[in-house]
Amino acid sequence: MIIKTYVKYIIKEYIETLLKISFIFYALIFTLNIFEELSFFKNIETGFLYPLLLTFLNAPSILYDIFPFIFLVSTQFFFIQIFDKNELSIYKNFGLDNFKILKILTSTALILALFIIFVFYNFSAKFKYLYLDLKNDYTLDNKYLAVITENGLWLKDEIDDSILIVNASSIDDYYLKDVSITELSKDFQLVKNIEAEKVDIQNTTWKAMNAKIHINNVTSKEKEFLIKTHFNLEKINTLFSNLSSLTMWELEKLKKDYDSLGYSTLEVDAHKHKIIAYPIYLMIMTLLSGIIMLNIKANKSRIFHLILGISLSVIIYYVQYFFNFLGENDKIPIMTSIWFPLLILLIFCTVGSIRVNEK
Repeated sequence: MIIKTYVKYIIKEYIETLLKISFIFYALIFTLNIFEELSFFKNIETGFLYPLLLTFLNAPSILYDIFPFIFLVSTQFFFIQIFDKNELSIYKNFGLDNFKILKILTSTALILALFIIFVFYNFSAKFKYLYLDLKNDYTLDNKYLAVITENGLWLKDEIDDSILIVNASSIDDYYLKDVSITELSKDFQLVKNIEAEKVDIQNTTWKAMNAKIHINNVTSKEKEFLIKTHFNLEKINTLFSNLSSLTMWELEKLKKDYDSLGYSTLEVDAHKHKIIAYPIYLMIMTLLSGIIMLNIKANKSRIFHLILGISLSVIIYYVQYFFNFLGENDKIPIMTSIWFPLLILLIFCTVGSIRVNEK
């Protein structure tokens, strides 16, 4: 019972430290983001409450992205409190050695990580969706819309006083396949309808191959018909790149829609693997921080530990960014790009924990 009491105490202290550090980071995120939103709306009359609302909606998503580093810093400060109170020797008297303390912390981190994935992530994704939807009303790209459904790819484009509604059954390399384009006037009067088996979209001026043009019940055929738009293949790809605004269930549905369209699911697969790996990532960051704290002198200043935590966070971030970049550009498999950095960290943790009880 005495050991269970100390275990509960360690968990309580760790969670309290984590909540405090999370609140500090949230406050920093909120402050920095509100200035960014105010700068965005400086020439738009919306009042102060609108940027404040957008900041509130966007902050959880940013907080989710930096949770690994919050866990790292929180573990550091947890051990600083232990060192200050000289509690390590007390724990050892009741059979709690360094390795058991790390086991308690990493188990707690794993449970919290699962809560973050299944509750906080989906909550932040919904908020992110609302944020993007509201902010889209004030961006120049608001007149360009794109969506993928079970009926294929749909695009809406406004250009040269015309509105284009585009539907394609699939994407194959640089081409849209089985394309239907409806051109409307600004007052939504039908101008013409274009049908083509495939359309080259490498540039913003599309080339419809063997097109049929219907105008006022009159049909003509063109071997190559040019269509001026704001879209090309690169821009279409970027329109579907913000996956953080989709819940896990919406990601799965999007993947099925991409498959039916023949659209690349590489980014969706990468995002899903990141979510799956996230609890292990948080657990490793907690373990790594604990091992480092137990392997350095306890009398180091808080500034030293803070600088150490920030330095580690930056190094880990850029290592992961490098591997993610290779994965997204198909230089290495997606699985490798996400899991290999975690494997490297796990090896460091394994080596560091060998003699952790001697500290």
